[in-house]
Amino acid sequence: MPQAAEPLVFAATCDLAGHVRGKGFPEADLAKRLRRGIGFTGSNIMMSAFGPIYETPFGTQGDLMLVPDPSTRVDVPFEGSASERFYLGDLKTTEGDHWEFCPRHFLRCALDALHALTGMTLKAAFEQEFVYTGVEERPSATYALDAFRRQDRFGELFLGAVRAAGAVPDSFLPEYGARQYEVTVGPSIGLRAADEAVIVREMARAVAWRLGHRAIFAPMLTPDGIGNGTHIHFSLVDGNGAPALHDPSGQHELSQAGVHFAAGILRHLPTLAAITAPSAASYYRLTPNRWAPTTVDLGVRDRGAALRVCPVFAAEGAADVAGQFNLEYRVADATASPYLALGAVVWAGLEGIRAQLPLPEPNGARPLPASLDAALRELAADEAARGWFGGAFHDVYLQFKRSELAQLGHATPADVCRRYAEVY
Repeated sequence: MPQAAEPLVFAATCDLAGHVRGKGFPEADLAKRLRRGIGFTGSNIMMSAFGPIYETPFGTQGDLMLVPDPSTRVDVPFEGSASERFYLGDLKTTEGDHWEFCPRHFLRCALDALHALTGMTLKAAFEQEFVYTGVEERPSATYALDAFRRQDRFGELFLGAVRAAGAVPDSFLPEYGARQYEVTVGPSIGLRAADEAVIVREMARAVAWRLGHRAIFAPMLTPDGIGNGTHIHFSLVDGNGAPALHDPSGQHELSQAGVHFAAGILRHLPTLAAITAPSAASYYRLTPNRWAPTTVDLGVRDRGAALRVCPVFAAEGAADVAGQFNLEYRVADATASPYLALGAVVWAGLEGIRAQLPLPEPNGARPLPASLDAALRELAADEAARGWFGGAFHDVYLQFKRSELAQLGHATPADVCRRYAEVY
């Protein structure tokens, strides 16, 4: 064994499948890699949730660069193990232009469009649920101190890694399902919110693996079980960073921009489902009696709603109310890339602002799609969504997801859940 180890760094993208993939390089080459990135090809973005490339419009030709973003640096040491050293980055052409099929750039474009039209941006945080295999399944462990105790050091090591990676831990708790836990972090502005969602997932996996276990983010481990959701909390802020979502005299206390933004999300929610709940297993969660959304609705403090007006806690004046006030998008899980999920929410909200849409009447709410196939049909027919992606990316995403569905064939619901649990 050599006495000296060569420190390695991993440059990554969170791709169309929501997996974090890329390449490693010697840390000594970091300055060069921050300029030139690492080699990538178009077809790499078509790697499926299960691994193989089933279909690709890109073939074997063409070259790209995966360029690390210095602001995403993660360097978290682990006693007795290699450090977690990685950067998230952008897919670019060899000339240095952003590649039109890059998930991170999809979100960037949405945020730029929002700012160009309104002068505002988004402040957001992801609330993420997962199953930790390092505890035994016991009855009546829901939210229990016993379930909190039995995860032993995992939670403390996990939140320590999250903080060391640059996010601000907010909560860690045993959730409703067997061996299920939830983690939240403080909100961040724009692109950083999605970066942190990716980083938090990877820190959960990193800590669980070093303890000999897994953190499983699949939406359903069994068809009749409890689902793992990824809820997106968000608010609008103006060009000075001041809250712009709250108006105490507005409908549901939403500002006028907030009303239109929420209305745009509701208008396009069946389309959004194909992007934010993008697996066959996602739709076993979005069924009645699972504390998960089933209709296109806005609820005030209603945890079954697709879009929820969240409560404000022990506010100390109007400024604190406005600062806490946020909406929660609940039709999402961790089979989605956070960049695509948050970007789609922003694009839909922007459509509402452009059209000055009112909130729909509460009665007669439309059902959400009952399957990924149905959601993809909504996406295919939505001309506004084609504009969000650009026509080519829209078609590529549909091809990608349809090929995933085709590979599942006539698998039973139990087999579908098992396959996603193996890879998420």
